[in-house]
Amino acid sequence: MNLVRLHQAQLAFGNHPILDHADLVIESGERVCIVGRNGAGKSTLLKIIAGEVLLDDGDVQVVGDTVVARLPQDPPANSDQSVYDFVAEGLAELGQLLQQYHHVVQELNTQPTSQTLMNRMATLQTAIEAANGWQIQSRIESTLTQLELPEDATMSSLSGGWLRRVALARALVVDPDLLLLDEPTNHLDVEMVTWLENKVKEFRGAVLFISHDRAFIRNLATRIVDLDRGHLTSFPGNYDQYLTLKQEQLEVEEAQNAEFDKKLAQEEAWIRQGVKARRTRNEGRVRALQDLRRQRQARREQQGSAKLAVQEANRSGKLVFEGEHLNLTFGDKTILQDFSLNLQRGDKVALVGPNGCGKSTLIRVLLGQQGVDNGHIKLGTNLEVAYFDQHRAQLDPELSVAENIGDGKQDVTYNGRTRHILSYLQDFLFSPKQARTPVKALSGGERNRALLAKLFLQPSNFLILDEPTNDLDIDTLELLEQIIAEYQGTVILVSHDREFVDNTATSVLLFEGQGRITEIVGGFTEINHYLSQLQGTKSVKPQSQSADKKVQTSATPKKKLSYKLQRELDMLPEKIAALEEEQEKLEQQTSAADFYQRDHSETGPVLERLGAIEEELMTALERWTELENLQQESR
Repeated sequence: MNLVRLHQAQLAFGNHPILDHADLVIESGERVCIVGRNGAGKSTLLKIIAGEVLLDDGDVQVVGDTVVARLPQDPPANSDQSVYDFVAEGLAELGQLLQQYHHVVQELNTQPTSQTLMNRMATLQTAIEAANGWQIQSRIESTLTQLELPEDATMSSLSGGWLRRVALARALVVDPDLLLLDEPTNHLDVEMVTWLENKVKEFRGAVLFISHDRAFIRNLATRIVDLDRGHLTSFPGNYDQYLTLKQEQLEVEEAQNAEFDKKLAQEEAWIRQGVKARRTRNEGRVRALQDLRRQRQARREQQGSAKLAVQEANRSGKLVFEGEHLNLTFGDKTILQDFSLNLQRGDKVALVGPNGCGKSTLIRVLLGQQGVDNGHIKLGTNLEVAYFDQHRAQLDPELSVAENIGDGKQDVTYNGRTRHILSYLQDFLFSPKQARTPVKALSGGERNRALLAKLFLQPSNFLILDEPTNDLDIDTLELLEQIIAEYQGTVILVSHDREFVDNTATSVLLFEGQGRITEIVGGFTEINHYLSQLQGTKSVKPQSQSADKKVQTSATPKKKLSYKLQRELDMLPEKIAALEEEQEKLEQQTSAADFYQRDHSETGPVLERLGAIEEELMTALERWTELENLQQESR
């Protein structure tokens, strides 16, 4: 059964249309994911279906008495409104009656003999009964209970994850036929994302959602709809099938464009021929050329990929951080309990755990910005830190993108080369016009790209990324994964994006509560092995484990290595062979009879590189052994 139909929908803000004669049909029972680049208009599309934005032309039809509810991308965070009032507000006039009734009940708890309040309650009860509202009142209370929401807490007192819960409650109490979800996993920890996945699967109606969380899409979507340059294309099947079909579609488009451009070039050459050719010129052919020119001018090329790259500083010392038996508490909350960690140059470690468990505090400890109650700490040498702040505090919302990134300068230095700020920002997909736009006018994904542009101007050998994946489109996410994989320095990563962690981290610090932190080789795949193993043993909660005792899990049922770890293992022999070959060539140089009589400027770099190769070889061989053991345990 059709719930919503878009027909020849047109909408434009600025030069390019967000929707260009677009068609879409949503059927009951579907779970449809809208994918597309940042700024393509995905959120606007949901607002159109929700009736919050009007089309320039075309039709959007909500069939029959279909009820539509939308979970916004950013629920109000600074409101003094109570959770109950915000949820009830979604029910229009009946919601207002229920809000008033809720407040009167609260007041009667403190003034039980007030005749005025009792009269007011009687009036509200009559009005609610006349509107058949008691069933709705029960639905609000049961939804708040089910989502474990404090009904009298203010919205301003809640974290991002809890605000998402409240917004979802508001959408669910309407009991919609179609639920619209805009980036529902942002600010949610892994436990909450898993909970949300289960809720969406249990939902009886249809779901239309936007997400850049690939694991979330894979687990939920029954169909993918691609929004690209104003056009909506439906791809039946799962996300991996979509990726294959989309690539094929782009290859066909590229071939057609090349053929078109070839024909246009031939016709342009013909029109520029001499006098003799002009005498025999076919007027129909001239008109056809003019039409070709108009078509080429109207063509919208696919937006290119961002060109991200980190400026790497000189290498840090081999030891980046050493902590032994660290303890830290704030009041009655334990952040670290007998925690030990040895962080080496080149490690890529993800911090995983629920919101508020202490991940940001641990980052401050690693940077020497936060002391501990007791324990031994040793910081590494020559550390150059680049820090991606999840709150984007490094960006002034009132200044333009160019002013933020260039600190008011027209030129920036990047990898030893001076570039104009507008040229540099084009690598991050900011046109000159967008580069002059205030940061406050950007979408969430565009702000994250701007922060990456600022971050990557800073030479570093220690990269800290705190929730970098929120709002980034999938193409940019995959490019960021590649950058982290190739980065020669040390990386600390905080992310709830399961696939991103699987593709980037060499190990995970799992926050288990009460200050207990366990280091696990691998990513979320290996975390699941570890947790399954704990459940399988049916033992009591594990005692505190120091993170230097890395857990290499062998849970039952056993699973193979994650794709990232298997790829790393497959590439290690080639890397080791290349290092050994380089080592042999350098040793041949040092064995020359006159080598040590040469100037230090010539011998110094050779000897320094030999020492570095020895360290790199040792690290690679240890990592190879570690992964080989893990692979054996997973068989």
